[in-house]
Amino acid sequence: MNKISKLICAILVVAMALALAACGSSKVNLQILDTEYALEDYAIAVSKENTELLGNINAALKELEANGTKKAIVDKYISGVEHSLKFQENVAADAPTLTMATNAAFPPYEYYEGGKIVGIDAEMAAAIADILGMKLVIEDTEFGSIVGGVQSGKYDIGMAGMSVTEERMQSVNFSDTYATGIQSVIVKEGSSIKSVDDLYADGATYVVGVQQDTTGDIYCTGDFGEERVIRFAKGADAVQALVTGKVDCVIIDNEPAKSFVEANNK
Repeated sequence: MNKISKLICAILVVAMALALAACGSSKVNLQILDTEYALEDYAIAVSKENTELLGNINAALKELEANGTKKAIVDKYISGVEHSLKFQENVAADAPTLTMATNAAFPPYEYYEGGKIVGIDAEMAAAIADILGMKLVIEDTEFGSIVGGVQSGKYDIGMAGMSVTEERMQSVNFSDTYATGIQSVIVKEGSSIKSVDDLYADGATYVVGVQQDTTGDIYCTGDFGEERVIRFAKGADAVQALVTGKVDCVIIDNEPAKSFVEANNK
């Protein structure tokens, strides 16, 4: 290798090192605003035709509350406190099925782990099925198709961190509340959006990313208009759009928000 070739190689190495350093310094960290966007109750969707099942589910929820199972499930996924409870281990071979529709991209309520759907909703549904003497079958589907699927009888229940809204209540009934959700705002660190109030400020043009058909979508479209809302099939897609600058913030449930921010900031 002659001197000129060596010089060119040296320049290329330096250029590559600078490029890698630039990539490293361009990492985008995210944060959740201290002010919440909305509060909402989560419940289980049941067909209006199936009032017996609704009554049985409400009775089961009361039992799970009274015996501490509900708290144990929530603590496991929110606080990391493991429990020793086992679900669906003694189901009779001929037990009727309880088919649950969910959208398994909403941690910690439902998500995949080792090829299996786990989370607060998955365990809560399994505990309910045990009380009812039923075998739980979980179907992963698009969030927007859950209510229609329950309404038509395709699924017995819908459980997907689903908020009770007037519009949804026209199609299905809802169980008693089993969790309270907080709609939070995710922004980039250093964002000019410092509080929820900034989204409502006169002349504000911030674009909000949401998961399609969720209450975040419904609320934001009503508050800010179609032109300021971009919908994504999954919450993770909305967060990626924030990282790449396609939206200015993401509005989603606080627990998934914490999971997405933690994963991004590692």
